[in-house]
Amino acid sequence: QVQLVESGGGLVQPGGSLRLSCAASGSIFSINVMGWYRQAPGKERELVAAITSGGTTNYADSVKGRFTISRDNDKNTVYLQMNSLEPEDTAVYYCNAEITRFGMRRTYWGQGTQVTVSS
Repeated sequence: QVQLVESGGGLVQPGGSLRLSCAASGSIFSINVMGWYRQAPGKERELVAAITSGGTTNYADSVKGRFTISRDNDKNTVYLQMNSLEPEDTAVYYCNAEITRFGMRRTYWGQGTQVTVSS
């Protein structure tokens, strides 16, 4: 069984910063892409940022220059440093990982963590 456990969400004022973490645990052979998605009320889930095992990153245009994704492969953990937060960043943030175990690759999701940007 694989679990993705997120932490680091909360309430922050506009212009503030938060750091999200997501740790994968279980019988894992390898993790390819890890990423963060978000879903605001009434909107579809969207990609925020993703990173491969080799360190190649991809960002949504709306967060470029403000958010930084990184990962620790030894700890099976991905991070999202969010700076200059805006009210429009308010959403539930979900961790996502493409994991290979027992010869099969599939995508796993975390339970989500709420990020609220408000004064």
